[in-house]
Amino acid sequence: MLQGLGRWLRAAGYDTLIASKGAPDRELLSLAHKEQRLFLTRDRLLSENNAFSEIVVVLQANDLPGCLEELSGLFELDWLKAPFSRCLLCNQPLVMIADEQHLLTQDLVPDDVCSSGQAVLYCSACRKAYWEGSHVRRMRARLEAFNQGEWQ
Repeated sequence: MLQGLGRWLRAAGYDTLIASKGAPDRELLSLAHKEQRLFLTRDRLLSENNAFSEIVVVLQANDLPGCLEELSGLFELDWLKAPFSRCLLCNQPLVMIADEQHLLTQDLVPDDVCSSGQAVLYCSACRKAYWEGSHVRRMRARLEAFNQGEWQ
């Protein structure tokens, strides 16, 4: 239910796991506790589980802008912590592809990006490449707006 928020936290550089649909609450809470994570939810009943109440954060907002604002009010989030340092799909830290490795990723990266010499980041887990294109620039602008308290 908070997948959009999770993707924005990843974009900002926060280590963020996003639950699979249908994953049992008890397993998710146990994993969060084991990995010393906060468990963000909108499910008020989860906060009543005394064994995990210290890690459960129940958000009241009903939409993404509201959740962004509420979470930022609860914690001192830096939305520019480490932008685009994690894979948006699987959360793995991204690694810089050295120039000589560009040839290995040509099927993942457009020719103009390879030939421009711009930095390309790579996720070894899901084999996705990232570079500073227009989509990343738009997302970075939104992260900058979040840091200024602009949620729309």
